[in-house]
Amino acid sequence: MFKIKVERIVKRPIEDVFEAISDHGSYAKFPSVGIAHLLNEGDEEKNGKGALRTVETGAFKVWERITAFERPVHMQYLIEQAKPIKMDHYKGIIDLKDLGDGTTHVTWVSEGKMCVPLIGSFFDKKMNKQGTAVFHSMLKSIESR
Repeated sequence: MFKIKVERIVKRPIEDVFEAISDHGSYAKFPSVGIAHLLNEGDEEKNGKGALRTVETGAFKVWERITAFERPVHMQYLIEQAKPIKMDHYKGIIDLKDLGDGTTHVTWVSEGKMCVPLIGSFFDKKMNKQGTAVFHSMLKSIESR
């Protein structure tokens, strides 16, 4: 099982951070993410609850469903499908807190299991490492905009 938790203070206002994380269109600006496409719009907002998007990082592609959306403080998602390696995703939570000085505290959690017989734990460790690096990179990129 992989358990990723990234906490970071981002030197940007909460609205900017939330918009960058929640808008699939901004993912092309992240060096650690390749391509993101919106397949289905959300119920009330384009990228909000109910939205389905694909996110590609190198050869790895996931289909994410937004399951909760509370602008600008909270978002949840579940990965419904992953290729080329199957994944069971249990939790995807992003919480933001306005620190009152133009900075935002971000907590990003992702938990699941890579479904590969016999060597799944190897891929779980790899996902822990790479997922942590990608989340940190995305938040650092938001700060430098």
